[in-house]
Formats: sequence, C-alpha cells, structure tokens
Amino acid sequence: QVQLVESGGGLVQAGGSLRLSCAASGRTFSTYDMGWFRQAPGKEREFVAAINRSGGLTYYQDSVKGRFTISRDNAKNTVYLLMNSLEPEDTGLYYCGARKGGTSLVVTSGYGYWGQGTQVTVSS
Repeated sequence: QVQLVESGGGLVQAGGSLRLSCAASGRTFSTYDMGWFRQAPGKEREFVAAINRSGGLTYYQDSVKGRFTISRDNAKNTVYLLMNSLEPEDTGLYYCGARKGGTSLVVTSGYGYWGQGTQVTVSS
C-alpha cells in the first residue's frame, strides 16, 4: 500500500503559477505510476497529467499541455505538478493518484490510491 499527501495549493491570480507536491509513504514508490486529477464543484474528477514509474513517459490533458509539467523524484518519494499561466478554469480540488498497472494512465478508475486533495483557486 501507499499513502499520499498533497500540498502546494492556494489562491493565485490568472497568469500566475503554483507547484503542487505529492509525498508518498513506503519504500516502493518507484513501482507506481502517478497521476494528478482535479475536481471542480458539481463536476466529476478529471485527468490532468500522469507519469510512468520511471519518469520516462508523461501524459497531459489537452487543456493543460504547454502550461503544466509533471515530474517525479523517486529518491524523495514525491511527484510534482508545476502549473504556469493558470486560468480560472483550472480551479478545483487537485488529487494525486497512484496505480500499479493497467491499460492507460489517463483513466481515473485505474488508480487505486488517492490523497486527500489540495485546493487550487485561480481568480480572474
């Protein structure tokens, strides 16, 4: 099992930046693919970005390509999401997820472990 704790959210003006972190417990972090998801009020949780266990492959939702960067440090058991040029539409509760394997890293249901989320609010 793995436990996940997100941090780094906050209130930022449109055009600003934030870096989210997700710290994982345990000594097997490098065996998990990791993803970032977000959920706005009244909407379903949606995929934002994912990275495979080695860090060699990354995936992004089309709306965040070129603005967000996912990365991981397996020595620190941490995955990051750098968010630049933030827009009000990026507002939501951001969750970190972990999975051992499956078909596609972009599918929410494939993730078996979740953190509690960190709130990101972008004002216009």
